[in-house]
Amino acid sequence: MLVQELNTQVHDAAAVRELVSQITGRPVDESTEIRLPFYTDCGVRIHLGKRVFINSNCMFTDLGTITLEDDALIGPNVTLATVNHRRNPTERRHLDLAPIVIKRRAWVGANATITPGVTIGENAIVAAGAVVTKDVAANTIVGGIPARVIGRI
Repeated sequence: MLVQELNTQVHDAAAVRELVSQITGRPVDESTEIRLPFYTDCGVRIHLGKRVFINSNCMFTDLGTITLEDDALIGPNVTLATVNHRRNPTERRHLDLAPIVIKRRAWVGANATITPGVTIGENAIVAAGAVVTKDVAANTIVGGIPARVIGRI
């Protein structure tokens, strides 16, 4: 209900932070900015640092836990998916959960997808449209499907 309220009414920045605080069960720092709409399937497993920026239309499937450290930037239409399903058709309804961690000052570009169990290192950049299936080292730039290193910072 809270996610629906967040996305279907007009809110100022303070009200957005308050609603997201209720969704996550922990305070959202006043330095954090979240653009709407914002979607999550659970909410209580999202951990946001200070000065985090989440652009519009992001989807966080957080059953496996999502952590955005200080100064993380998330572009529009980004999916952070901590849930996967098994390949075997008879086991496909089973959920495999793994955390996602976006380290300090990392930037995830528009339309990127981060899959379960991935850590994006400090200062790293994920190019727009990338699908990240493996950890990204600090101070690197990744892009593509699947994402691979395309530069260093």
